[in-house]
Amino acid sequence: MNIQKILLPVDFSHSSDGALKFASSLAADFKAHLILLHVGEGTPAYLSAYGGFADTPELEEKIAQENCALLELVKPTVAGVQYERQYLLGDPSQEILDLAEREGVDLIVIGSHGRTGLSRLLMGSVAEAVVRHAACPVITVKQPVEKARERSLSKQEV
Repeated sequence: MNIQKILLPVDFSHSSDGALKFASSLAADFKAHLILLHVGEGTPAYLSAYGGFADTPELEEKIAQENCALLELVKPTVAGVQYERQYLLGDPSQEILDLAEREGVDLIVIGSHGRTGLSRLLMGSVAEAVVRHAACPVITVKQPVEKARERSLSKQEV
């Protein structure tokens, strides 16, 4: 398999951390270019004077700036890996698929939260949509339950 470009969507979660380590190792092994992508979603805000949710350009711009700042902190975990960062706005799964096609990506590595049941139904699954519709191979990386639980507990102690 000839892998020259790897796409890694990141959402700044623990699942993304694990996927970053895996994608970094693959990129180093194959001497592939790594694309770090974050997709911001339009976030309507609740406006009490309006009595409902509305798009607020000021809030969207602030969130975009914060997400871009977080994305700047993400870098491969293996030295020497060539990479770039991209920030897009829209539906995460669709933006991931579109970018993969535009860039001629050979492999997508994506973290999976491993939600099941009602939480999966309510939250949806970006990873599942990408796996189902991607034109290239997709590797999903799920963090072991113990590690996720340990991190959750340590956050509660702070």
